[in-house]
Amino acid sequence: MRRQAREAVLRSLYRQEYLSATSNGLWQEDEGADEVLFARDLLRGVRDHRAEIDEIIDRRAVGWGVDRLPVVDRNILRLSLYELLYTDTPPEVVINEAVELAKAYGTEQAPAVVNGILDRVWKERRGHREMG
Repeated sequence: MRRQAREAVLRSLYRQEYLSATSNGLWQEDEGADEVLFARDLLRGVRDHRAEIDEIIDRRAVGWGVDRLPVVDRNILRLSLYELLYTDTPPEVVINEAVELAKAYGTEQAPAVVNGILDRVWKERRGHREMG
């Protein structure tokens, strides 16, 4: 069910690239309350931390700044970096779910790019924790 919540957040982020759309109507009435809350928290978190997340993407996507990445690919990265850095979802789950989203909705290169950037950020973060 959380995968569906992530897909709904990705759709919302995609729409917001072109429209000033809200998240209204993205969730079905029959979806569980936990999944809706999860999706809303993800969407709010990405919005609140977008500038910081975009800087992280810019530093890691060598030769491909955030504005040059395909829209879906960059929003998969925004969503998954927020979840990786600001939630208690296990990193392996975040990376796996992001790669699955990239396979389903991203460009041909998206799974490798998403996996590479998330893995690098996760390892850097883990290294900082072990040192400090």
